Amino acid sequence: MAGNSIGNLFVLSTFGESHGKSLGGVLDGCPAGVEVDEDFIRSEMNRRKPGQSKITTQRKEGDDFEILSGVFEGKTIGTPIGFVIKNQDQKSKDYDHIKDKFRPSHADYTYEAKYGNRDYRGGGRQSARETASRVLGGAIAKMFLNKESIRIQAYVSSVGDIKLDKNYTELDLSTTDDNIVRCPDQEVAEEMIAKIDGIRKEGNTIGGVVTCVIKNVPVGVGEPVFDKLHADLGKAMLSINAAKGFEFGSGFEGTVLKGSEHNDEFYMDGDRVATKTNLSGGIQGGISNGEDIYFNVAFKPVATIMTDQDSVNSAGEEVVVTGKGRHDPCVLPRAVPIVEAMAALVIADQLLRNTAIQKFQ
Repeated sequence: MAGNSIGNLFVLSTFGESHGKSLGGVLDGCPAGVEVDEDFIRSEMNRRKPGQSKITTQRKEGDDFEILSGVFEGKTIGTPIGFVIKNQDQKSKDYDHIKDKFRPSHADYTYEAKYGNRDYRGGGRQSARETASRVLGGAIAKMFLNKESIRIQAYVSSVGDIKLDKNYTELDLSTTDDNIVRCPDQEVAEEMIAKIDGIRKEGNTIGGVVTCVIKNVPVGVGEPVFDKLHADLGKAMLSINAAKGFEFGSGFEGTVLKGSEHNDEFYMDGDRVATKTNLSGGIQGGISNGEDIYFNVAFKPVATIMTDQDSVNSAGEEVVVTGKGRHDPCVLPRAVPIVEAMAALVIADQLLRNTAIQKFQ
């Protein structure tokens, strides 16, 4: 099964299924000398893990991890970092009823059509459970980026029709984790929580948007043409389960502006070239320009709902699928650390590529 790795120099490869014995990964290319704080990794894992509030799935996983290689005396040594995350709370019998049925808007049908079989327990490899490995790898990437003072912060900016109508510059992003929906505006957060909880009680699901801000990326990061910085970020975000859209900078709203309104004029801020506005989202020509990088990721409603739906089975017969098991009514709160992790992996990889180019100039 190809497509299990991301990155060129800073490479994360993941393995495991939702109801298998464990998940895990190998992070290759991390430079030596990065201090590895396992408490920080654990805190990142806790932000993603299931069962953390009434608006997330009630599956109970501690997401305990073990680093097997690549770290000695608390620092990376430049060799591949291997790790495992044990699965502890599988209830595979919850999925017996869909063994031969294709759940609407899930990957059941496409996986079976492609591979000829599938692990139907919790979705197998297609499950969002796989993202635990991404968050662990992303936590190490964050520690590497911390040496360069690069900061990444994501937050929930909309749930259904409830939208946080403030620019990220007007928000105190340090308060994002102060509530269970991870929105840095307490009043709007309470509306979002009530919305998700009401949807949960209906047996339904809802989607929304996660916004991410990356600060202090130096000028010149990103590869022109096919490996543009925003293209790599877009691919990383769209690889996350339930992600349906990506936009950076002005995004789709910029399409209604004139060029005279959209262009970011340059000026000198001391000895630094800066822009008066940042509708470019910190990236021009696929290369960072030193301004904040910001983008939105749209997430669809979770496909599993607790009502009957029409479908077909592997024999081509029409059937009814009944929703069962433990599922998120909304992925957004747990998607925030996943978005940050994927952003960290991309920036770390592009930063190393940029450093490699500079060494040969």
